[in-house]
Amino acid sequence: MGPDDFFEEIETVSPWSSEPSITTKLRKDLLNELRAGPVAGADDLDAAIALTHLVWDNLTAFGTDGSNALDDKEIALAQRALTATLSRIGITLNFPWRDFATFKTHWLRNGCYNSWQARRDLLNELFAPVQAELDQQEEDQFRAVNAEAVSPHTKTGWPKVDEELTELRRRFRTATTTQDYRDVGNRAVGVLEALSRTIYDPSVHLRDGETEPPADKTKQRIGRYVEDSLAGKNNEAIRGVANKVIELAHSVKHSTAPTRREAGIAADSVIMLANILRRVDQDF
Repeated sequence: MGPDDFFEEIETVSPWSSEPSITTKLRKDLLNELRAGPVAGADDLDAAIALTHLVWDNLTAFGTDGSNALDDKEIALAQRALTATLSRIGITLNFPWRDFATFKTHWLRNGCYNSWQARRDLLNELFAPVQAELDQQEEDQFRAVNAEAVSPHTKTGWPKVDEELTELRRRFRTATTTQDYRDVGNRAVGVLEALSRTIYDPSVHLRDGETEPPADKTKQRIGRYVEDSLAGKNNEAIRGVANKVIELAHSVKHSTAPTRREAGIAADSVIMLANILRRVDQDF
């Protein structure tokens, strides 16, 4: 779930031009459901993370350039939904204002007149501890659901790879349907392609007369990286592992009816491969 999930697009046709137009509308029904209790098919932690971004971003926009997407009543509803959702996962957030109008009164009272940065700082003081707790809870859930490397480091240090790994873990944690599990396979392939782009260097790994393979040719690119980084039996063994993991991820991505077990095995395998390849690159 992301901030965009709290909006829906509505198509209308003008009686004058017969041309369709798209308007975006806040899903007040969803916010009211979250305010009342857990929503079927939605994880409270995911909802809290998305709502935090929605509310924080809109308050920041209102306090700076005026580009907020919500109006006074909508931000009040969003804040109440956020407070209730956070409470269900053990996080307390008390807003010292009710809506945009009272937020402005609050910032004027606290010396933020004529300063966008002061208003950002004011919001950061309120939201930063909440965001830190959400990040910790999310990390704890990731570790509980998917495989964890033996390295003391929680990330590979390759930014694009770490982004894809985070999305893979998040997708598996919220997956409940066949389509969701297939998408886990898709995210696993996304990790492999991020690895392919990160570790394959044409100036190092491309042989004379060869054409650089595209990023989705992960077997070729990852295999060449391993071949040039390790010698002897280690080279052969790690390449064999990489090939099997790649085949497994693609099989889940293209399966017509993948199961949670199959999706979980593919996700765990890709996570482990990412850490193996990072260890090939350096001792960590």
